[in-house]
Amino acid sequence: MGRAFEYRKAAKMKRWGNMSRVFPKLAKAIEIAAKAGGGDPEMNPALRTAILNAKAQNLPKTNIEAAIKRATGKDAKNYTDVNFEGKGPHGVLVFVECATDNNTRTVANVKMHFNKNGGQVVPTGSLEFMFDRRAIFEFDKPDIDLEELELELIDSGLEELEEEDGLCIALADYTDFGNMNTKFEELGIELKKAELKRISNNPQVFTEEQQEEIGKLLEKLEDDDDVQAVFTNME
Repeated sequence: MGRAFEYRKAAKMKRWGNMSRVFPKLAKAIEIAAKAGGGDPEMNPALRTAILNAKAQNLPKTNIEAAIKRATGKDAKNYTDVNFEGKGPHGVLVFVECATDNNTRTVANVKMHFNKNGGQVVPTGSLEFMFDRRAIFEFDKPDIDLEELELELIDSGLEELEEEDGLCIALADYTDFGNMNTKFEELGIELKKAELKRISNNPQVFTEEQQEEIGKLLEKLEDDDDVQAVFTNME
């Protein structure tokens, strides 16, 4: 089984099952996209993608509309992307992506989460090479033959395409996210999810007991309002 479904297995294990945790992050992604490119999804591909992913996680329509309204209003917040790299318990590698309107607060909080949970933040760039950044697309198996679909997508950056139980997952380099998204629209294939992920290029095995300790750090990070995504090298 290839890396596409290794990713899916990891995604299923994500701790973002808690709606109170994930909904604000989805709404923030919509706000950021709407502020950058306008509140009309038809004219803003990034916003279309953010809404697609929000709907996949069952974010209510009212929340989506409210996020767009906030982003296009006169009091819209200015968010900045900031990343952190760190080591957690048992040497686990952790990459944290944030979107913040107060960098001082975010830096202090992320460092606190690491320090209080057996880890530490390391200099930016120390761990980034340990993760491959990938564009990942999920969709139901279309009527078209998969080999034919691969040929259609390869010029747009497709690196891997796998299907299991009627679900397809396509992987590409993160720089081809837009090209792939556009190609899926041209082919009339409705995506279930379209995301940028960091996948460990050297995943490590940890015992259940170790995972439990690591999980305490990850939960604190994922609970933080400024944190949008957390990636590790856990297999």
